[in-house]
Amino acid sequence: MQAPSSPPIQPPTQAHNPLHGLTLEAIVTALVAHYGWAGLGERIPVRCFTLDPSIPSSLKFLRKTPWAREKVEGLYLFMLRETRRAGVNRPNA
Repeated sequence: MQAPSSPPIQPPTQAHNPLHGLTLEAIVTALVAHYGWAGLGERIPVRCFTLDPSIPSSLKFLRKTPWAREKVEGLYLFMLRETRRAGVNRPNA
């Protein structure tokens, strides 16, 4: 007699990770929409944001440069917190 098979073990979910499921392209696009290229280049001074910036060139650089990607992800998280605070503190009109 065989033992009943147990359900497959589910990997831990990342419900509290705001970066989970987001692509690097989506993160960069959101930052550009929020800060603009000039603002992004001021906050993270790398050439891909300041000299002839584009999404493809930025993605190419960020995929090869872990420290820059960490800065971009950190700025994205800061932007989310900033946006939430602005929404919470906004008086009802």
